[in-house]
Amino acid sequence: MNEEKTKHYPTILGAIHLIVLYTFIQTIVDFPLALLDYYNGTDYLYNPIKKIVLGVGSAFFIFYYSYRRAGVPLKELFPAKSFTFLILFPVLLFLWAAHNLIGEVNVALDQVLPPPAWFWELFNKIFESDYGIYGAILKVVILAPVIEELIFRGVIMHGLMRNNSKFTAVFVSALLFALFHLNPWQFPATFVLGLLLGILMLRTRNIYLCILGHAINNGLVLISIQFFDPIQKTSFFQSSKPNQLIISALISASALALIFLFSRNPKEKSS
Repeated sequence: MNEEKTKHYPTILGAIHLIVLYTFIQTIVDFPLALLDYYNGTDYLYNPIKKIVLGVGSAFFIFYYSYRRAGVPLKELFPAKSFTFLILFPVLLFLWAAHNLIGEVNVALDQVLPPPAWFWELFNKIFESDYGIYGAILKVVILAPVIEELIFRGVIMHGLMRNNSKFTAVFVSALLFALFHLNPWQFPATFVLGLLLGILMLRTRNIYLCILGHAINNGLVLISIQFFDPIQKTSFFQSSKPNQLIISALISASALALIFLFSRNPKEKSS
């Protein structure tokens, strides 16, 4: 007699439900505030205290909810095996080179589906802060990577790796991560980032490395926005486009090889 395999939380459907729940919690607060601002000319929606309380509060609720549903110790839900900090260098190189390559994908996407003006306004608001560059760093480089990695490479990948193949766990977590941002023009970049972070989690089993990798990515984006003009005047970006793409492809391939070299599966370490 075949026994039904035990499903661990979260399954793929459970992960989708978790993301929808997290988004709903924020929407149920943001939507009334948006209406209030629209009809009264106020600015409650972007109040910094509100954003901090809602962001941290909704995240803590999701973590507690997931912890109770998973029924495992925190060290299993958010593993922290040892890793070499040398891996951060190829992670940085890969993300920088990947951004250059993905930029060409975005150009093609913009031609098929041109982003409306309100999109760029909304996108730029993500990297703005009431407290200047330090507030932007806190929001984009620190808080966002911590919260999103604990959810996607922590809770979600924990369940997916126990229920599915390694490939499925990495692919689905990256796909959900990209869809979570609700931004078709950002999808290629967030999907590739999700794949990289999923591979790091799979091979090193360390949530802190995933957070650092995510922070490096967001830091690169923030730097590229803050210092766009000086960066574009560098010799690399002044060279021909084919030259930029060839160099970026070689760097990304070499960096990925180093990432696999500096990371080993926990099972390999114990053997």
